[in-house]
Amino acid sequence: MAARATSKTSESSDKVSVICRALRRAIIEQALEPGAKLPEDSLGERFGVSRTIARHALGQLAAEGLVELRRNRIAVVATPSWQEARNAFDVRIELERLVVRQLAGKLTKAQIAELNAHVDAEDGARGGTDAVSIRLATEFHILLAQMTNSPILVRYVSEVAYRCCLTLSLYSRPHSTECAINEHRAIIAALAKGDEAKVMDLMHHHLDSVANRALVAPAPQRGRDLLDILAPYADEATNDRVVKLPKVARRG
Repeated sequence: MAARATSKTSESSDKVSVICRALRRAIIEQALEPGAKLPEDSLGERFGVSRTIARHALGQLAAEGLVELRRNRIAVVATPSWQEARNAFDVRIELERLVVRQLAGKLTKAQIAELNAHVDAEDGARGGTDAVSIRLATEFHILLAQMTNSPILVRYVSEVAYRCCLTLSLYSRPHSTECAINEHRAIIAALAKGDEAKVMDLMHHHLDSVANRALVAPAPQRGRDLLDILAPYADEATNDRVVKLPKVARRG
C-alpha cells in the first residue's frame, strides 16, 4: 500500500516536472510572452494530466518568478516591472561573480573544453532566432554554476537567469549574439588562467552590458493559441525527462 502511494506520488512529480520544463522553455524562448494566460484546463488537456497536477506545476513556476498566480486561480506568464527587471540583473551579477570566483584556476581541462564546446554551439546558432541564442547564452551561465558543485548556487543562479530571460522578452532590442559569444570566450580564458579579479570584473561587465542592451522598451504582444504554442515544447519535455544542459564534469 505504501509502495503504491510512493509510486503514485513519484508519477505525479514526474508529470509536474514535464509541464515545468515545457513551460519554462516556452517562456525562455519567448514563445509565451509576459501576460499570456495559462489556464489549468488547457494545460491538463495538452499534457494529459489533471487540473490538480497542472496547478502544482504552475505553483512551482510561480515560486521561480516565471508565473503570476492571480485571483480565481488565474495564472499568467509573469510581467516584471522595469525596476524589477533591473533588480534581477543586479542580483544575478553578484551571484555570478561568486560563481566565477569559486571556479577561477580550478577547472579541469575537460570542463574548459565543455565550456568552449558550448560557446561553439552558441556561435553555430548565429543567424537563427534571438530566442535560441538567448537560451544558449543562459545555459552557459547555468553550466558555470553547475561546475561549482554547489546546489544552492545552481538553484539561485538558474532561477534568476530564467527571470532575466523573461525580462528579455519584455524589455529588449535584438540580442547581441556576437557580443555575448566574445564575452563568454573572455570569461573562459580568465577562468583557465586563474585570474580571479579579472574574471569577476569580466562577469560583472558582461551581465551589466546584457542588462543595458536589453532593458530598452516593451515588446509588442502577440496573439496565438496556447495549445499550438506549447505543442513542440510539450512533446520535447515528455520525450526527454532530463533537462537538456551539457553534462558537468567533476573537478579533479
